[in-house]
Amino acid sequence: MLSKNQIKLIKSLQDKKDRKESGLFLVEGAKNTLEVLNSDFQITELFITEEFLNKNNVVLKNINYTLATQDELEKAGSLESNDSAIVVIKQKDNSVLKIENTEIIIALDEIKDPGNLGTIIRIADWYGIKKIVASTNTADFYNPKVISATKGSFIRVQIFYTDLKQFLTETKMPILGAFLDGENIHKLNFPKAGILLMGNESKGISPEIEKEVTQKITIPAFGKAESLNVAIATAVILDNWKR
Repeated sequence: MLSKNQIKLIKSLQDKKDRKESGLFLVEGAKNTLEVLNSDFQITELFITEEFLNKNNVVLKNINYTLATQDELEKAGSLESNDSAIVVIKQKDNSVLKIENTEIIIALDEIKDPGNLGTIIRIADWYGIKKIVASTNTADFYNPKVISATKGSFIRVQIFYTDLKQFLTETKMPILGAFLDGENIHKLNFPKAGILLMGNESKGISPEIEKEVTQKITIPAFGKAESLNVAIATAVILDNWKR
């Protein structure tokens, strides 16, 4: 059974202010929990169902855990359905990333939706992108909805929150910004390395950040949709870049 204090802790970490004060965050569900158990993240609490224990008793052999029911996990956590686990983990420091001039990285200008951020992290992982630089007003990496949407990719992709304009001003790498009126990516000779800059879901790349873009690019439209979801657009551009 979960104690009142344990339930209180789990619920509190669904709030950004409490996550920031405690330096902790939540991981929920089987997939993400198994990823964490094989990572360098530091676990402080692990709550699992008996079913999850039976399926993963070898992995859990030398790990401390508390048994809980599915109902308890669902009432305390953020997932509507969770028959596996909730993990309380220490956040990593917001450390400056060492950027190599031979790699592709993603820069995010005010991505607000946690689901979009989580999906972009998952897409980055798929295409072998290890680093994301985000504006300080981008969604919180440790939001449970972000973590859930990554499907475990948050383990392999680093994100650094910073003054994005200053970062882009100081970099010597080409900056390719996604716009509706940019150069057709189907006809573009992509650089071997560079920064893919994606803008806010409704406003796009902000005017002050736009000044730092070295090349505007666009995904050609063949129908009449007004725009693409930012995560989908990120995937389409990366696929063309990698090809």
